[in-house]
Amino acid sequence: MIFAIKEINRDQNLLPNVTLGYRIHDSCASPSQSLRAALTLINGQEKVIPEVKCNGAVPIPVIIGESGSTQSISISRAVAPFGIPMISYFSTCACLSNKEEFPTFFRTVPSDLFQAKALAQIVKHFGWTWIGTIAGDNEYGRYGVQAFSEQVKHAGVCIAFSETILRTYPKERILKIVDTIKTSTAKVILAFTSEGDFYPLLREIVHQNITGIQWIASEAWITAARPSTKENFKSLGGAIGFASHKMKIPKFQNFLFSLRPPNSTDSFITAFWETIFGCTFKAKIQDSKFNTERCSGKENLHEVNNSFFDTSELRVSYNVYKAVYAIAHGLHSLLSCQNNLQGDNLCTNISNIQPWQLLHHLKDVRFTNRLGELVYFDPNGDPPASYDIINWQLNDKGLVEHVTVGYFDASAAPGKEFKINEDIILWHGNQSTQIPQSTCSEICPPGTRKAVQDGQPICCFDCISCAAGEISNVTDSFECMKCPLEYWSSDDRQQCILKEVEFLSFEDTMGIILMTVALFGTFTTLAILTVFMYSKDTPIVKGNNSELSFLLLFSLILCFLCSLTFIGKPSAWSCVLRHTLFGIAFVLCVSCILVKTIVVLKAFQATVPQKNTMKWFGAAHQRCIVCACTLVQVLICVAWLAMAPPFPARNMTYYLAKVILECDVGSPVVFYCALGYIGVLSGLCFVLAFLARNLPGNFNEAKLITFSMLIFCAVWLTFIPAYVSSPGKYIVAVEIFAILSSSFGLLFCIFLPKCYIILFRPEENTKQSLMGKTPNISLAVRSRSQPLSLLGKLPRKSALYFRPITIFVECGIVGEA
Repeated sequence: MIFAIKEINRDQNLLPNVTLGYRIHDSCASPSQSLRAALTLINGQEKVIPEVKCNGAVPIPVIIGESGSTQSISISRAVAPFGIPMISYFSTCACLSNKEEFPTFFRTVPSDLFQAKALAQIVKHFGWTWIGTIAGDNEYGRYGVQAFSEQVKHAGVCIAFSETILRTYPKERILKIVDTIKTSTAKVILAFTSEGDFYPLLREIVHQNITGIQWIASEAWITAARPSTKENFKSLGGAIGFASHKMKIPKFQNFLFSLRPPNSTDSFITAFWETIFGCTFKAKIQDSKFNTERCSGKENLHEVNNSFFDTSELRVSYNVYKAVYAIAHGLHSLLSCQNNLQGDNLCTNISNIQPWQLLHHLKDVRFTNRLGELVYFDPNGDPPASYDIINWQLNDKGLVEHVTVGYFDASAAPGKEFKINEDIILWHGNQSTQIPQSTCSEICPPGTRKAVQDGQPICCFDCISCAAGEISNVTDSFECMKCPLEYWSSDDRQQCILKEVEFLSFEDTMGIILMTVALFGTFTTLAILTVFMYSKDTPIVKGNNSELSFLLLFSLILCFLCSLTFIGKPSAWSCVLRHTLFGIAFVLCVSCILVKTIVVLKAFQATVPQKNTMKWFGAAHQRCIVCACTLVQVLICVAWLAMAPPFPARNMTYYLAKVILECDVGSPVVFYCALGYIGVLSGLCFVLAFLARNLPGNFNEAKLITFSMLIFCAVWLTFIPAYVSSPGKYIVAVEIFAILSSSFGLLFCIFLPKCYIILFRPEENTKQSLMGKTPNISLAVRSRSQPLSLLGKLPRKSALYFRPITIFVECGIVGEA
């Protein structure tokens, strides 16, 4: 301050014919002492140094100070009613930006609000989410930590613990804070406190050899000389924080070296000289404890190795320099303004300066200083906010260096305020370039989500894998995203993939087996049909109603072939074909068997006198019955196709991870009508065949029909629960299995015995063999001119012999006489 005042007084352009003076009080970092000093200054009760008669209405028009926010708050509240402006060079509490409470306060150091933003930026940049905080037990520390906490809470950063410290705390309380640091899992701690308040805690940390902590420093102590020692470096090494921009003031070092006690009446110079050289200007003191030499005042400052004389990295001192020049420019504006421009009350001369007038002009101060920096105050009395990012490193000489590793400029464009060079940062005691980690829980990788632990902060969580059908493709995701309808989550739950499409294809092993069986049944039926065609004139073929047999074999071929339409990717035509062809083919098949069963029953009824019923079941009538039964199913299918035909559908409800391609039946009512009609015909056929099972004859076809229909009904009754419980493509497989099983049952039960006789027992393929002999025979003889009459029962060895007469009806063998 003294250097800047002398420099201004030598400048004939800034304040010509005006000499600035000063008064200095030591506040001892005490709010009460600061307030006492300020009141002494504004009351004019202090001895003036130098003793020069000054003209002015008030003793002090402006105050430079204080360094501590708490002290500045006390002074500002006291002098604000008098309109006396004050400019602080190191009070950073954001509360001082409140112009309603502190209308006359200015400062050349940025507000802690900007420092809190910068600290939050660096915490987010390095991914630290579990932070401990130590705040000075005053406005500076409390407001600073509060602003920092508000800045980081939206970024998912949690405060592991929050302690307060003050230089006057008893040792028991300091030990308690140290224990908190030792037991906490937080490896990054922010110390938002002044150097003096932090130092007692620092000594205990060093004493207990607490290492491995990454310290984040506030501007108040990151560049302070007292903690920056080799002894403290083991615990605080690698500390990182923000500080005002450093500057080198020209000629300032020469000014410091020119200081001499004889040349100055300032008492501070005397105390400074005695401290630097370890001597005294008083009488020589010699005793057992002290041996202090007397100061001569001619000691050489150039021989002193002290950081005080290093003017290359001035930070706080530079803020004082700017404050003095801001006052000088405010005075220049006040003294040089014109009444017609500024108003009668805002311009004055040197003999009538009022503090509130200077206050007004300070608000509008805007100049570029000798070092090329633009100096001004915003509406809150704050300067432009910019910081150097400082990192503690140990040089080759064993001295702690405050290395600039980046910067923060609040006035820069969004996204460009923060810049840091990570390659030159050293962490944890100057030994590691690996960025330390501080998290309550490990990072949740992609494919998982965070689940907050009960009773813990949001940063303490468990990593839970995303549920099936959900994904997370970023780390530390709080929620998993659901996949679209036709997509499913991959095994690692990191991306959505198309669901697997499932249908019974011709390439599947099951599809190949079923197709092979269906073709085998088709060719087997064709083979039997060929055998029957070749043997159509033999008794066993003629006696089993060859026309119905051929029609039945044809319908069985259709039944085998319709199962193939169930295999392959469902399409509009295949869905229609598989259901309609299945319904019509099976009705045709069962209708043929039904007619064969009815004819057998009616034929045996024809042996009873006066029962001439066979005339109603000739070949034409049989064809009509088959066509009529089949026509009913055809009409049902036509109505089905007209109302709501089957169509291909994508079933996404049965399997979550699969899409089942299937054929929707369209109208369930018509579908069940078609199945029910087949069931009615099958049940009727089974009942009639069961009633005819004991009719006489070596070859009783009613028994074969009964057994075949028993298999048929059993298969389809078993099909219902199997169909309901089968998943996906297995539903189609069950349908095909039921079709093939029932078709093979009808084919083998009805036609296999006949083929066996035709191919392997040709000697039994005769009328006599097929008719066989019975112990007692009821003869019914009908002549061309007489009705059928019963001749009676004859014993086997009767004395009467008749010419053997064979009676045939159109449906088959009745008996032999």
